[in-house]
Amino acid sequence: MDLARIIGTAAVACGLLAAAIPAVAQDYDLVILNGRVMDPETRYDAIANVGIKDGTIVVITEDGITGQETIDATGHVVAPGFIDIHAHGQNIGDYRMQAMQAVTTMLELESGVLPIGEWYDKQAEKNLPLNYGAAAGWTFARIATFTGEGPVGDPGYFQDAQSRMDWKMDLSTPEQQEQILKLVEQGLDEGALGIGINAGYAPGHGRKEYFALAQLAAERGVATFTHVRYASNREPQSSFEAVQELIANAAITGAHMHLCHINSTSLKDIDGTIRLVDGALERGINISVGAYPWGAASTVVGAAMFSGEGWRERMGSTANNFQLGTERMTEAQLADYQQNKPGTFIVWHFLDETDPDDLKLLDKSILHPEILIESDEMFWMFMDDHNHVINYEGDAWPLPENTFSHPRSNGTFAKILRSYVRERKLMSMQEALRKMTLMPAQTLEGFVPQMKKKGRLQEGMDADIVVFDPETIRDVGTYEKPNQPAVGVQTLLVNGGLVVQNGELILDAPHGRPIRRTEVE
Repeated sequence: MDLARIIGTAAVACGLLAAAIPAVAQDYDLVILNGRVMDPETRYDAIANVGIKDGTIVVITEDGITGQETIDATGHVVAPGFIDIHAHGQNIGDYRMQAMQAVTTMLELESGVLPIGEWYDKQAEKNLPLNYGAAAGWTFARIATFTGEGPVGDPGYFQDAQSRMDWKMDLSTPEQQEQILKLVEQGLDEGALGIGINAGYAPGHGRKEYFALAQLAAERGVATFTHVRYASNREPQSSFEAVQELIANAAITGAHMHLCHINSTSLKDIDGTIRLVDGALERGINISVGAYPWGAASTVVGAAMFSGEGWRERMGSTANNFQLGTERMTEAQLADYQQNKPGTFIVWHFLDETDPDDLKLLDKSILHPEILIESDEMFWMFMDDHNHVINYEGDAWPLPENTFSHPRSNGTFAKILRSYVRERKLMSMQEALRKMTLMPAQTLEGFVPQMKKKGRLQEGMDADIVVFDPETIRDVGTYEKPNQPAVGVQTLLVNGGLVVQNGELILDAPHGRPIRRTEVE
């Protein structure tokens, strides 16, 4: 062999070796191997490997890769972590329960909080396992304006205010409306993720006030997240009217307005409200819609919708539709709690899922292609020796045996995968993932840039990832025995850090980061 040929052969060999070195020696922090990797945006669906470094997805490949830590995902789905844009319980126990059903980002957008800056500071001190954030709470601003005190970024503030009717039912004066808007705007200045409008708890507010909130959202380029003012099968003051009002405000102002839990606020008139939604979407009106797969809601017993003449007929409910703890209420109990403990949270059964006709109504909201999944997760609570309901703020795990909540608080996303995908086969796996990951991210990303890197399983995205068994993932909690975490999640990563490993929660996993708007963004 002549010298030139030897040199050429050696050069080719060296080139091949150099090309091979990066793939072999790539220093991934963690790799997920042999799983069914699914991305709802690109529709990618293949057996592949995922490499993660510094909290970011670096590579998705069918080639072999190695890392400092390895997760074998054989037989499992590898997907973006679920994004819950409607979650009220904001203590560490609430986050842990959500982690067990694969939630990686947990946002309080419907009710919101105030003051925003103080709330973010307090959340940062809790070393939360999931990403967190909140909207500016209009009800908090209204309570503060009518009482002249606060606001306080604490759920107890909202519960304690249930004994007053003025902020719920009275029109604001021009001066009061100015103060309400000022408090909300201050929250936006401090990084709130839009405006939370819990109108169902203050249905007496003026239409001009709601319109002003929509105008403010449009001016600031953020969304509103509304629990509409009415929940009734019958006119006047029907669910249909309330949804129509939201759509009208979005159409006139151009604001992005999100309609929370259309399933529960529509009661049995889901056909009517979905017709409104479809008409709005066909005309390009900037609305988005959420729903959860349960025939019962959770609310305070003293909510304004459970007052006034004829509320039972309008809502198709009696005391027996209300559940306190694990038992149904009597009329005597209902009267007592509404008079003396109006801030007590109860479960309200508005549909019977064992009734095929009621279940079909629920399914219409869940299966609609433009409706995302949100949980409306509630606080975990316990009853003290005086039969008062107290929010659980401890850090015990498992949660203390006597704590309770709505089963949607730890089973909404797992229930979608169990009931709608696996058992009843009403939805494909890819469609379910889209509704629980990509759609929530897209709802926010236009004004919250952080969300552009969430809800996707792609190179360059945040490593918020779930590995779950599609044959076993399921909700376990029931209305009677809710304190049972979901099962079937093998691994959960938040910003590349392990939160669930081999199906077990890691208690010291402070990987959650704030999701927050800034004026720079």
